[in-house]
Amino acid sequence: MYGVKTLPLRKLILLIIIFGLNQQDAWSQLTDVVLRNPSFEGSPTQGIISDFGIHTRLPEGWRDCGIYKFPDETPPDIHPDNLWGNTLEPNHGRTYLGMVVRVNETWESVSQRLNELLRKDVCYDFSVDLARSDNYWSKLDQEDLYESNFKTPTVLRIWGGTAFCDKEQLLAESKAINHDSWKTYDFTIKPKTNFRYITLEAFYKTPTLEPYNGHVLVDNITIFRAYQCTEEPPILAEVTQKQEKKVTPKPKKKTPPHKQRSVKKPEVVAENDIIEEPRKKVMTELARDKIKVGKPIKIKNLYFKADSSAIETDSYDVLNEIFYFLRTNEDITVEIGGHTNTKPPKEYCDSLSTARAKEVATYLIRKGIEKERIVYRGYGKDRPLINSKSSMANRRNQRVEIKILSMG
Repeated sequence: MYGVKTLPLRKLILLIIIFGLNQQDAWSQLTDVVLRNPSFEGSPTQGIISDFGIHTRLPEGWRDCGIYKFPDETPPDIHPDNLWGNTLEPNHGRTYLGMVVRVNETWESVSQRLNELLRKDVCYDFSVDLARSDNYWSKLDQEDLYESNFKTPTVLRIWGGTAFCDKEQLLAESKAINHDSWKTYDFTIKPKTNFRYITLEAFYKTPTLEPYNGHVLVDNITIFRAYQCTEEPPILAEVTQKQEKKVTPKPKKKTPPHKQRSVKKPEVVAENDIIEEPRKKVMTELARDKIKVGKPIKIKNLYFKADSSAIETDSYDVLNEIFYFLRTNEDITVEIGGHTNTKPPKEYCDSLSTARAKEVATYLIRKGIEKERIVYRGYGKDRPLINSKSSMANRRNQRVEIKILSMG
């Protein structure tokens, strides 16, 4: 060791600490963000204020912002229970959220503290289910003699902030929601600074000459999936190449992986796209003389990237096999159901299983199967095949199934 020049111990320790912090920061930049209670599970109730000024409790994990900005106005509603004449069933779970805008220039919003930071200059993809009811009858205040129908199309705004209900950056905004059935909207966001809080806000369609009575229904927000904004998206084999280009033009930018997987208008199979029966079948159970309505069948040889809904290319053979079966049995409707193992938290399992089921449904729809014939649902870890935490049980429980809903 003599003659070798070494760093003083104090400097060496300092360098190790700095290197470790830099590495930790670099690793944390691409951490997915999972919301608490992303499908607003709670007890159906009208948003009311008691005689003591207490607002109705919102679903766990969410805080009412109106109590700070508009303390005399009621908080959001938790559906369904035929509230205000709205009869729309949830798209995920048991309940969902309804938020209104009012003619008196007040509106509803909710907020929560995130488990992880939304980090500066990191891109995130997520989706949310939105709808509007043709009936949403309510009085503007207790002194009103008549009810008004709060049915004017309303937008959903998503804000990032550094405290509850803080609106530092408008991260995303939907179009005015005017459809009376659930539709999934995909968003890509890029925070300009680190945010620990997120706020969902109902707001007027702009520009508008004057405020109005309207509402938006919100359900099933997925995981905020992080990725480097400079990443090139993977190509979805021949599906992307045959995608019809009758889409609303968007600014030219690199499309992130999750955005490519959004459900678009079903593609019509091209005339030169020959539908051939697979030479070697993997899903031998998927035959008309073997299937039964209501009985799920595990999709074999279906692979996803770890902790992701991105489908591995080795899975296309079995997905094309399912496509051929549905294409040649046009009277059959199916459910694609996602399941996880029992180790992660429930919210994470629900979001991941839904995203994976949606990914399979999207592939089949893009290939040409009518979207009315396919529904998807994430069951999370609620329906394990084996009640065990062994590695074998985890592999068996983590699956995607196809279930026949109707035929003939």
